[in-house]
Amino acid sequence: MKRYVGAIDQGTTSTRFIVFGREGEVIGSAQREHKQIFPKPGWVEHDAHEILRNTQSVIESGLRDARVSARDLDAVGITNQRETTVLWDRRSGMPLHHAVVWQDTRTEELVREFAREGGPDRFRKKTGLPLASYFSASKLSWLLQQVANARALAESGHALFGTIDSWLVWNLTGGPNGGVHITDVTNASRTQLMNLSTLSWDAELLAAFRIPAPCLPKIVSSSEPYSEIREGPLKGVQIAGILGDQQAALVGQACFEAGEAKNTYGTGCFLLMNTGTQPVDSKAGLVTTLAYQFGREAPHYALEGSIAVAGALVQWLRDNLQVIRASSEIEALARQVQDNGDVYIVPAFSGLFAPYWNGTARGLIAGLTAFANRSHIARAALESTAYQTRDVIAAMEQDCGFALKELRVDGGMVVNELLMQFQADILNVPVIRPKAIETTALGAAYAAGLAVGYWQGLDDLKSNWGVARRWVPQVNENTRARLYGSWKKAVDHSLGWIEPK
Repeated sequence: MKRYVGAIDQGTTSTRFIVFGREGEVIGSAQREHKQIFPKPGWVEHDAHEILRNTQSVIESGLRDARVSARDLDAVGITNQRETTVLWDRRSGMPLHHAVVWQDTRTEELVREFAREGGPDRFRKKTGLPLASYFSASKLSWLLQQVANARALAESGHALFGTIDSWLVWNLTGGPNGGVHITDVTNASRTQLMNLSTLSWDAELLAAFRIPAPCLPKIVSSSEPYSEIREGPLKGVQIAGILGDQQAALVGQACFEAGEAKNTYGTGCFLLMNTGTQPVDSKAGLVTTLAYQFGREAPHYALEGSIAVAGALVQWLRDNLQVIRASSEIEALARQVQDNGDVYIVPAFSGLFAPYWNGTARGLIAGLTAFANRSHIARAALESTAYQTRDVIAAMEQDCGFALKELRVDGGMVVNELLMQFQADILNVPVIRPKAIETTALGAAYAAGLAVGYWQGLDDLKSNWGVARRWVPQVNENTRARLYGSWKKAVDHSLGWIEPK
């Protein structure tokens, strides 16, 4: 009888459930989008209950698509949008506020307050992270200040904090009736409350951000049996793996050796390089983070460059400007012109993340003339993702002291061949798409499967990885330098658009 492993992939714009076989092949899947809530400029929220409902729905649909039942699964892994912050009542299971999404910038003023003593790198030595609205600590601090009675509930342990992994695990394992309140080391490393060396919540950090310890989840490894699911169509199946989405993609790409890197093209764009069992401090605007920890093995660390807006820019063209009717149309539209017509888009909707870490930047479209049309806009939107990736890789090479030889890619945007070719062109290195492009969900499945013996070790996972397509650079150095120079000029104009308060 064939056995399988499932993965819940809870992303920024949608939730998926995928059933995988032993060779990492997709047996069946389902996906559902959730609403993006924008109460004010720069504010981004999600309805945590909608995400939970969608999770149960896609599990049921995914099992049906795979023609299997819960009895056919050895384990389930969870991967999730990171930093997005949920605060809920332990007794009722009700969120005290909408989830505050990782893209949200409402805490900029709080961040500046925290930075007055010690500057933006005040906590970098312990956390690997600069002070920024991106991470969970300032979001949770805001919720505790702004939501009525939230602080008192958190201090008593009646209010629970978590990123989306914690919210889902708690609900799937019983919710108010004994739900397990945990998070793994990768998600904990994105809160700015965990000490990278001890892998535990840090008393100094909790005091600085004014976070009550009773509301925090227990930190666990990325791969171990946590608890059986008690609710819904997966009842009785063991949850055995948790990874933040970008770390999950690193695992799914089998980047287990120091120096191996991947880039995930989704709502945002995230480049991670495995640096081994020792954290590497960044001097060039990257962050140091947990890559994974399998059971009781030594944790592995990574350098990461985070880009806030990649696929989200395509969605913006679809939903806000109505340049396209569906995201899948953008490649054909962009191919109607030979180049970008000297149009550049800097999608700094929430400021710029790595390597700039500039919250005063805002988005702009530069280089417009009467010649430009919607095809140039579409092409510039795709190219902006490639330019931002080059910014991050340049910083990574500076930190590591060696040049990248190739880039493994995954995520929803890698089906766009125009983008992948331009990425190779602007980087001047080969870009490689693996056979399995669902690497984020696959990484969560791998973590769960390793924990229960479905896969015996990393060699099994490495043997599943293979090349589906390779793009090599096709432009000369003069063209590459001209294009990238214009991009840097556009970035310079986006900086300081809003005045710091």
